[in-house]
Amino acid sequence: MITWSDEGALLAARPFGETSMIIEVFTPQHGRHAGVVRGGTSRKVAPHLQPGSQIAVTWKARLNDHLGSFTIEPIRSRAAQAMGDRLALAGLNAVCALLGRVLPEREAHLPLYERTIALLDLLGQSDLWPLAYLRWEQALLEEMGFAMDLSACAVRGVNEDLAFVSPKTGRAVSRDAAGEWADRLLPLPPVLAGKGDADNDQIAIALGTTGFFIEKRLMRSLGDRPMPAARQRLIDAIGRQGA
Repeated sequence: MITWSDEGALLAARPFGETSMIIEVFTPQHGRHAGVVRGGTSRKVAPHLQPGSQIAVTWKARLNDHLGSFTIEPIRSRAAQAMGDRLALAGLNAVCALLGRVLPEREAHLPLYERTIALLDLLGQSDLWPLAYLRWEQALLEEMGFAMDLSACAVRGVNEDLAFVSPKTGRAVSRDAAGEWADRLLPLPPVLAGKGDADNDQIAIALGTTGFFIEKRLMRSLGDRPMPAARQRLIDAIGRQGA
């Protein structure tokens, strides 16, 4: 029998048989990992199997490549922060859906895990969350090998008046260097490069650029998976908050 214990954020849960649930958990030491929770539909256990919940887990299986089973202990529920706040609920769903879509199974990503927990801990703080989420998407791209280089213009090497991002290379391009190619480039609002005011309109524009690389680069590298609809619902919620 193979067994290990860890903790993590619950990404998804679905029924399995009459009384059990299959859950996916993002853990620091074992990455995105699935397993069966026996009795997961019971009144005692089901409330702890909500997306974003922090749980301690012990996984057991006869062989390492088996689905295996989890026993869980609740650490922290985030349902209260999410259910009463449209932005928080949209954000929680977007984070869990993206991680479930892009994380390799059983591959540890400790820096991203720590960033994810820090982000989830901000749920309900609507003044901080949009910018924190943008930084998290940038960290997600970096962790998955698709980081943007916004330090200097890819054409001229200058670091002034950077206004665009090349969709091919992910590198910054200055306004002057873009010239007639500007309409083929992605916008680079100052907030994306860690500068300027972080108003929600600018954050939404920046998320359009990070979203391009998530969908057209990261998702395609994984077999052309579709972007989770939950992410667009989050961007819509950020837009409404800024209106």
